[in-house]
Amino acid sequence: MTRRLLFALPCALAVLIAVSPAIAKPLTVALNADIRSSNPGVNRDDNTDGVILNVVEGLVAYGEDARVKPLLAKSYEVSDDGLTYTFSLREGVKFHNGAEMTAADVLWSWNRYMDPKTEWRCLPEFDGRNRLKVVSAEAPDAHTFVMKLNEPSALFLATMARTDCAMTAILHKDSVKADGSWDKPIGTGPFIFGEWKRGEYVTLNPFHDYQSPPGEKPDGYVGSKRPLIDEAKFLIVPDAATVKAAVVGGSLDVAQVADSDVAELRQSPALDISTPQVATKHTFLFQTRDPLLSNVKLRQAIAAALDMKQIVAAASNGLGTVNNSAVPPTSAYFDEVQRQGYSHDLQRAKALLAEAGYKGEEITILANQRVAMPSYPAAVMAQAMMQAAGINARIEVLEWATQLDRYQTGRYQMQSFSYSSRLDPALSYEQFSGPKDEQPRKVWENPKALDLIDQAYVISNEEKRGKIFDALHRMMIEDTPLIILYNGVDSVAYSKRVQGYSTWEGKPRLWEVSVAD
Repeated sequence: MTRRLLFALPCALAVLIAVSPAIAKPLTVALNADIRSSNPGVNRDDNTDGVILNVVEGLVAYGEDARVKPLLAKSYEVSDDGLTYTFSLREGVKFHNGAEMTAADVLWSWNRYMDPKTEWRCLPEFDGRNRLKVVSAEAPDAHTFVMKLNEPSALFLATMARTDCAMTAILHKDSVKADGSWDKPIGTGPFIFGEWKRGEYVTLNPFHDYQSPPGEKPDGYVGSKRPLIDEAKFLIVPDAATVKAAVVGGSLDVAQVADSDVAELRQSPALDISTPQVATKHTFLFQTRDPLLSNVKLRQAIAAALDMKQIVAAASNGLGTVNNSAVPPTSAYFDEVQRQGYSHDLQRAKALLAEAGYKGEEITILANQRVAMPSYPAAVMAQAMMQAAGINARIEVLEWATQLDRYQTGRYQMQSFSYSSRLDPALSYEQFSGPKDEQPRKVWENPKALDLIDQAYVISNEEKRGKIFDALHRMMIEDTPLIILYNGVDSVAYSKRVQGYSTWEGKPRLWEVSVAD
């Protein structure tokens, strides 16, 4: 490594490079920004979740098929009326301080989350503000936990399992100080929270008494989760060029990299590259109350003018795959109906424009130039294709904060926009569907669609839910309130000496990972 590069590296990375070969080198993972806190589900972001979810666990968690499965619970039962959930806890599970987990710990954790002073990110999902309310929680014995709801909900477990909710992690009460203020997470996960030097690094240590859930291999956040490394060190390296050079040079073991660098990095004999899909959605949004775009035929014309494959290939550097569905391909609900989408047909686009009475009025596409987001390149491709069909399209580039404000208030005609992951299809549809008078950010307010989404919130039967999502997909393609282009790609480079490493939904999983000497 050159002297110039070494000077560019953060202090923690420079120290790691200089460490004596006699000292065991930890698994080093790059973070593009520091974590916000160590408090699960509180003052969090994706980086924070990615680190902390190696430390803590909840009663349930998502598997890779987007189904919710038991984790600290060995099983659960739902009453016939759908209002009572009874969790049977796994026995012999220990916290990082050696104490055995019981239902009393689950109850303490739940009560802490429901205290507004905790400022848990997901409190509104359970206190009735967003319809669902947990009316009681009890621990009738050491290995049983019972929760009662105000109404049946197909999304209760799915919400508990959400990563932005920190999986509703079960914590030992010693995670807080005597005065009730936060100290550090004492969880049940495969790794123990170690040292956090703000702005430089976070370390995690293996929990040797960890009791892995059943499974032959990792499955989302369930399955086999054995800690096999001696130490993990998350290094804060904000500069993408520095990250790229460090992972090529071997001073970083694992790093998320730009899609545009994947082809080059694949030529390195020292690296493996993975590009798994995630459930983020990259889209074009339409303001369906705009005088022009309120005409469904004009929206359909734009969809017909777009060559989705070309747009996705350009926007994702050849790594993405077209998916016009709100259901991610990894979902158990993704079927042949969900595979159906828009067809590129220039003649049909022109015919629809004529039917819409379009007379060359200008249509503005909002976009931003955030790094690693496809907003601008997708907009450029769309503009050219729309112009080829006779649509007077222009691009207005905004700072992300400004574009987000325009999105929130509905002040736009069309914009290139990305949605974060939602694994349950009902939650995915909810991101963009709803009454505009109450929530101007929503783009789809078809009453029949909203009724179907409401049904998907209540009905738990998988077959019935699947039929609902198929009906919603057909309706969405016909209405074209937005065009979903593709799901995101998480590009990760890692040293060939690292075995078993994988990310899931963009977050690092350190369990079942080993490092060769």
